[in-house]
Amino acid sequence: MTTIQNRYEFLYLFDCENGNPNGDPDAGNSPRIDPEDMHGLVSDVAIKRRVRNYIQTAFGNEAPNAIFVEHATNLNKPIALAHEKANGSVPKDGKSNKAQVKGARDWLCGNFFDIRTFGAVLATGPNAGQVRGPVQVAFSRSVDPIMPLDLSITRVAKTPTGADIKADASYEKHVEWEAAQPEDSLRTMGRKALIPYGLYVAKGFVSANLAAGTGFSDDDLAQLWLALVNMWDHDRSASKGVMSCRGLYVFKHVGTDTDEKQRVRQAMLGCAPAHRLLDFSTSGRILDNAIIEINRSGNVATGSPRSFADYIVTVNRDRIPSGVEMMEFDS
Repeated sequence: MTTIQNRYEFLYLFDCENGNPNGDPDAGNSPRIDPEDMHGLVSDVAIKRRVRNYIQTAFGNEAPNAIFVEHATNLNKPIALAHEKANGSVPKDGKSNKAQVKGARDWLCGNFFDIRTFGAVLATGPNAGQVRGPVQVAFSRSVDPIMPLDLSITRVAKTPTGADIKADASYEKHVEWEAAQPEDSLRTMGRKALIPYGLYVAKGFVSANLAAGTGFSDDDLAQLWLALVNMWDHDRSASKGVMSCRGLYVFKHVGTDTDEKQRVRQAMLGCAPAHRLLDFSTSGRILDNAIIEINRSGNVATGSPRSFADYIVTVNRDRIPSGVEMMEFDS
């Protein structure tokens, strides 16, 4: 498979209804928010995690589309395997020479989708270098301010603490402890953080030049688009509410020159700055040359949007710069 030969940028719209799209550990897992203007935020790694989960589900975590960054795993394990496969053994004391680093790095890129795509630091154990991934995603931001809610919930069961019963107690001891408790003491209260609704926009970038270093191919790119469109349907949980892809707009640089070699070079380097393609217009921030416009519908001229139906997304194809094509994926 050949690596991609075009630069891409993409604008990715997704929403969250009655859920927590991305909890902040430093704020009691409340939805991430910009305190200056109350717009919601979703981290880049939250998006990448869902892409990884989709690819893992779609391909059964098998090479060449295995996932390097898995839940609760030792990252040095596949790095050691890469050295064994590429170099015959793990370098003594984890110290690798340049040839060994390249061999292990290339093996990892060839077998793990997320390394080819997002890159990785592979020097945490037996050194396999560092990979700059061709695909990068910025923090997502909500179109309108959001209202985080902290709701009380009733928990009809209780988990005893170490003060109640020892952690190594047997099943019989737990039965005895439970039988000795007043019935109403075995219930407790909990908390759940959510937002009523938020439409988020992520900006992403795909570099053909960096793809040449990882082997990121057209097939990999096609799987990335599929993951972004479908990944929320394989990531359902009560805490996330209802999250959905609402639009994926991909800008492909194809070049304008009549000379084929020069046109290929233009396609890799790009024919327009990323901000020219990705800056979008909203009801409160109007841009005259924006390709994508996200405006409130007449239903919510004032007040807070409560569904995607409260927005109208307009694509102005006549504003796309020369040398760039746009692909729109159905959600």
